[in-house]
Amino acid sequence: MHEYRVLDSEIVHRGWCYDLTAETVAMPGGGSARREFLDHCGAVVAVPLDESGRVGLIRQFRVPPKELMWELPAGLRDIEGEDPAVTARRELAEEVDLAAADLVKLGEYFTTPGISNELVHYFLATGLTPVPEADRHERTDEETHIELVWWDLDKALAAVADGEIRNGVCALALNLTRLHLERS
Repeated sequence: MHEYRVLDSEIVHRGWCYDLTAETVAMPGGGSARREFLDHCGAVVAVPLDESGRVGLIRQFRVPPKELMWELPAGLRDIEGEDPAVTARRELAEEVDLAAADLVKLGEYFTTPGISNELVHYFLATGLTPVPEADRHERTDEETHIELVWWDLDKALAAVADGEIRNGVCALALNLTRLHLERS
């Protein structure tokens, strides 16, 4: 098996949650190739599941695709050394004012490994209770108008298949949730 050694590495641009990095890597046959990618801080997604088996989705505007998208509570792992489960709990509270008695890790997956090393940690959140009014996070920017909408899991999965839910992280999380529930 060929060893893809990094021969050279350069940070082309520093961003707020990622760096654009260029690396020259040893390729099979003796050559090398320069590859640019996003060196990303990583993220978490929490799937809120209520006692009726419904999932809590939010609708949020996303600047890169210029779309209002159906998503799940999620966020960046932008606090160095923070456990992904702690980040998931924080994002659940910040985005939808919910606390979870239980978190089950559903997995961790790279979003776009051809251009980024972003690793997303997926959690199922159950035993949900409202965050007390005094402890609620003040939402700004794209998060200002977040609204939580409860969906039947089958309806949400059908919305993935029909193209209504186009966020890939959300689509994978919903499918992981279904698989987890089928195995439980």
